[in-house]
Order: sequence, then C-alpha cells, then structure tokens
Amino acid sequence: MWHLDHLAVVCADLDEGTAWAESALGVRFQRGGKHARYGTHNRLLGLGAELYLEVIAIDPEAAFSGPRWFGLDDFTGPPRLGNWIVACDRLDEALDQSPEGSGDSIELQRGDLKWRISVPVDGSLPVGGGWPTLIEWAQGTRHPASRLDDSGLRLERLTIGHPDAATLSSRLATKLIDPRIVFDAATAPSLSATFHAPQGVERYL
Repeated sequence: MWHLDHLAVVCADLDEGTAWAESALGVRFQRGGKHARYGTHNRLLGLGAELYLEVIAIDPEAAFSGPRWFGLDDFTGPPRLGNWIVACDRLDEALDQSPEGSGDSIELQRGDLKWRISVPVDGSLPVGGGWPTLIEWAQGTRHPASRLDDSGLRLERLTIGHPDAATLSSRLATKLIDPRIVFDAATAPSLSATFHAPQGVERYL
C-alpha cells in the first residue's frame, strides 16, 4: 500500500518561500540540505509521524546543468504548494501502475538518507501534479520526519485539482487509501492543503 510521505512548497527563492510558508502556518521551519543531483536546497517542517513539509528552490550556488525536478525550471510567480510525494515499497512496480510520463526511477543519497524517486526526464511534475511523485526509502533509512521537531500541525486535507480528477482518483483508489486526500475537478492542476494547529486553529497553504 502507498502512503503520503511529504508535501513541497515550491518557490524561486528559498528564503522567500520559507517566509511565506512560516507566515501562512504560524511556525518556523528547520534547516534542510542540498540536493546536488538536481541543484536545489530546502527547509523542513515536521507534521507528526512519517509526514513532513519541505520548502524547495533552485540553489543559486549549485553548479548544475540539466532539468531540475519538481518543475522548478519552469516555476514562476509567488511561492505555492507545488508537489505531493507518496511513498511505496517497490518503486519500479509502482511506476508500472502509474500513468505515462510519471517518471523514471532515480537513486539519490544525502548523508545517511538514501532513496529512489520518480522524476520525469524533463523535470516536470507527473500529469501536471495530478499524480504524485513516488518515493521509496532505502531499507534501514530513518525517515526524515522522525528527525524533525514536531511542529504541532496536522494535515487535515490535501486537495488535488485537475481537469482529469475523476480518472486520477479512480486509478489511485486501490493504492492510496487516505481520507485526507481529495480530488477536485479544475480547469488547471492545483494543490491546496488545510492543517489543524494547536488550540483548534486552521492554517492553509
């Protein structure tokens, strides 16, 4: 069975994106790291057991040539929730069950974190973001969420807007069972999320 692993805020500048997310959520993000394979860097927020949020942007100091992941080469505008990442046990098998263009399996490592992840050759989002990026953590790798302070925020709802929402929802129905994830018909792909904060406050991205 697949399960939601993390969410990503995409932005043109990491400091700008972090400030936007911190203002929206009312919490502070922790230091992340760099992804040499794709020339990006991030900051992180713990959302409880096995779920976290990252802010990710192109690293201006990275010596990098080639398409970046998460659609960052084509990113424009203000920071926004831009990707959802789902964990699976067998990535190659999961990709065989995914729509065309969902990506190839890429093996990555940062420190003691080891994982494989689905990335289309051109760095775009699978089905424009309507299908999740898939990730398989290496056996024995301690999940990033367990390394982060707990922010106290809990995901209530993740809404995936897409012109082909019904078909995508149907294809995922037997693989990803999570009542927090909702598909909505929309004229263009979009993501939005609602979080429950302490004292009963709701926060939105």
